[in-house]
Amino acid sequence: MAVPLEIHTIVSMPFSENTYVAWLPPRRDVLVFDPGLEPELILDFLRERDLTPAAILNTHGHADHIGGNEAMKAAYPAAPLVIGANEARLLTDADANLSAPFGMPIISPPADRVVHEGETVEAGGIALEVLDVPGHSPGHVVYLYRSEPVIVFGGDVLFREGIGRYDFPGSNGELLFDAIRRKLYTLPSDTIVYPGHGPVTTIGHERRANPFVRAE
Repeated sequence: MAVPLEIHTIVSMPFSENTYVAWLPPRRDVLVFDPGLEPELILDFLRERDLTPAAILNTHGHADHIGGNEAMKAAYPAAPLVIGANEARLLTDADANLSAPFGMPIISPPADRVVHEGETVEAGGIALEVLDVPGHSPGHVVYLYRSEPVIVFGGDVLFREGIGRYDFPGSNGELLFDAIRRKLYTLPSDTIVYPGHGPVTTIGHERRANPFVRAE
């Protein structure tokens, strides 16, 4: 059985985006998921706790989830930046990552590694499975940690009684609904989902209560 993770949430404004820092105490090397638009909050936390990123992982390339990549890479250049293979171009294209349309063009350093479904990301003593879950964005991935319970770092796919938007350029509602049902709703009921916005939830709760994607 995998060792329980320590997980700390940092919320970045103006979109109330969740950045997660995860590690296996007593280790001090950590994973940072989706650095948001207030990277100084992340950097302050890491320095206060004497933690060092072993990897920076993006679930997808929208600006509110990659806005802190540049600052993170500047502070910790040895930490590889990881994103789904079909999402990598959003990092360096302010139109594709939706920052330019909002009037605040943002680009990120390019990915050090791109991942595909079925691959494993190992860093900081943590092994994560990669699932492709497109729909909110073209190449959105989620990262699974096979503990008891299973943990999903889910980005903007499944929220507590909600789902990611699918009216953006590059979005596809049919793909999103299908991926949630086939890849997330088939996980154990006690699986904990750490979403890109809002509170944590479980797969069991969403199967019962999510008004947008009903379990079949």
